[in-house]
Amino acid sequence: MADPATAAESTPAADVVDELETAYRRVRDIESEIDEIGEANVEAAADAYRNATRLLDNYEDSATGTGDFTAYLQFQNEFIALAEGLPEDALAADAFQRASDRMDKRRLNESDFEFAREEIEAAAEAVDLLERREAAHSEYRQARHDAKARADELDSEADRLRRVRDLGGVDLDTSLDPLREPVEAYNTAVREAFDEFRRTESARGLFELLAAAAERPLVGADRPPRDLIEYIRSAPAGEEPLATLREYADYSPSKLDHYVDDPGALRTHVAVHQTYLNRLGPEPLLVDWPPAEAGVLRARLRELAPFVRRFDAALDNEGAASDADGESIEYHRRRLARLTRTDDYDRLRQVAVADSELSAEEFDMLAAGRVDEELAAIEDGIEAIDTALDSYAVE
Repeated sequence: MADPATAAESTPAADVVDELETAYRRVRDIESEIDEIGEANVEAAADAYRNATRLLDNYEDSATGTGDFTAYLQFQNEFIALAEGLPEDALAADAFQRASDRMDKRRLNESDFEFAREEIEAAAEAVDLLERREAAHSEYRQARHDAKARADELDSEADRLRRVRDLGGVDLDTSLDPLREPVEAYNTAVREAFDEFRRTESARGLFELLAAAAERPLVGADRPPRDLIEYIRSAPAGEEPLATLREYADYSPSKLDHYVDDPGALRTHVAVHQTYLNRLGPEPLLVDWPPAEAGVLRARLRELAPFVRRFDAALDNEGAASDADGESIEYHRRRLARLTRTDDYDRLRQVAVADSELSAEEFDMLAAGRVDEELAAIEDGIEAIDTALDSYAVE
């Protein structure tokens, strides 16, 4: 099997593969050191070292000289038992035995404790081995995490480059006017109609339209707040245009009393929903740019039909049913729907998507023919990480 680190040298995964290999070898080396001694023997020596150090620290003052005889006996029994309980193959077992022999006498002094500390220091290597193993495993887990995270990043980048490659397959010099013009004409007509509707029609009629639009999944309109729509439906003020109600909400209570029956109700239900009302616009009824795929856009235009016709009917009553070119919104809607059935729609849409999604850097990559080269390097990096994760696995 090829060395994963060597295979990754020229890829964007080289650093994480190298870190994973280093961490893996560090784990393997420290585990080999411990295996040579025996894991159980190392752990026994480390436990003995920690316990012996605790006993020496706790009893040095009370068990030496003419101190507390009870403390002396307790310390002596515990220390000797600790040394005798240590396996013969444990690291520094003989050092613990020498320290224990020194402690097995009628009176202890500070030099005995000093001797014991010096002897058992040989077992500190066991503690160091276990701490280094823990650190090595922690670094190894982090290295694997980093490698997987890099693989995820490279997967996302590979998907982006494939998308760039696909978008680059269209004729980017194609004029988008045959698609852009009908979309913009429809959107302009809807914006103008919505503004006029909001200015002249009753708030009740507008909110009925918005509530109905919220029921159409492909329209995607926000449902009006329940308390606001209930107020608009039931209060006489709901017969006023929304623009008028919002103007009323800014009036002083004394001035507002001249315009509505219940000034408090209007301020409570209209003024508190300024955030919703501020963002209330024609956007759910518009066609995005670039537009959706032909089938999706056709279905959405069908769902928009009753709202478009409602605008046309209302504005016809106001003498303003047509746009500046004398064409209704329904005319523009039907024109767009017909366009989705032509052979040109998908081709133009692909160009529009490419024009919208590709950055200047991506255009340069396409022009220079670097997309496939960079994609290949990234795919090599992903493969190198996958190989390294398998090759440098710790059981």
